[in-house]
Amino acid sequence: MSDENQRIHVSNEGDVTVVELADRKILDEINIMQIGEQLSQLVASTDVPKLVLDFANVEHMSSSALGVLITLHKRIREKSGMLGLCCIQPTIQEIFEITRLSEIFNIQADRAAAVGAIQA
Repeated sequence: MSDENQRIHVSNEGDVTVVELADRKILDEINIMQIGEQLSQLVASTDVPKLVLDFANVEHMSSSALGVLITLHKRIREKSGMLGLCCIQPTIQEIFEITRLSEIFNIQADRAAAVGAIQA
């Protein structure tokens, strides 16, 4: 699919890979699977992954997308890596807090703070 690469935008800040999620709504199962596969490939291609997911564009997210994040977090920890999340909208942040996922994930207000927390 030609639009598959547009679901995420990948850049590097030092030794941290920053992934900007492009979709405003991460609700569709096919899109979630594509995002999950692309993130898994990023993790698999690195010995010790240091990844920041930037949610600045995301306004809505399904529970399936949360499942992808949990799996991604597990894979990164298995490789002694680190995962940070940033720029999460208040409605999504509330879901992280209700589900207590905010206690598992390293969530920062902005990209610079997230990258800094992983590089530290």
